[in-house]
Amino acid sequence: MAVVRASAKGQVVIPAKIRKEIGLKPGGKVLVTSAGKNKASIEAVPENIIEATCGMFRGGPSLTKALLADRREDSERGEKKLARFLRTARLPQQRKRVRKG
Repeated sequence: MAVVRASAKGQVVIPAKIRKEIGLKPGGKVLVTSAGKNKASIEAVPENIIEATCGMFRGGPSLTKALLADRREDSERGEKKLARFLRTARLPQQRKRVRKG
C-alpha cells in the first residue's frame, strides 16, 4: 500500500511497483472508477482491447446458439400468425365453392 499526494490539478503518481503489477506502460491508458465512498479503482486498459477480450466468454453458454434459437422461435411465431391469417382469408372462398358445387 502506498500513500501519494494529489497535485493542485488532481493528478496522482501511481508508484512504479503498482504500475508493473497492473501492466501499465508509459503513455498507457487507465480506467478510473468510483468504488464507493472515498474509494476509487484504477485498471490498466489493454493497448489492443479486441485481442485482450478475445475468448473471454469461452466455456460459458453459446451466445450464437441462443441468438439462433431466438430467431427460430420468432420465425415460427411469424409463420403461425401468417397461417392463421391465410386460413381465415380462405374460409369464405371455400364456403362459396361448396355452395356452388
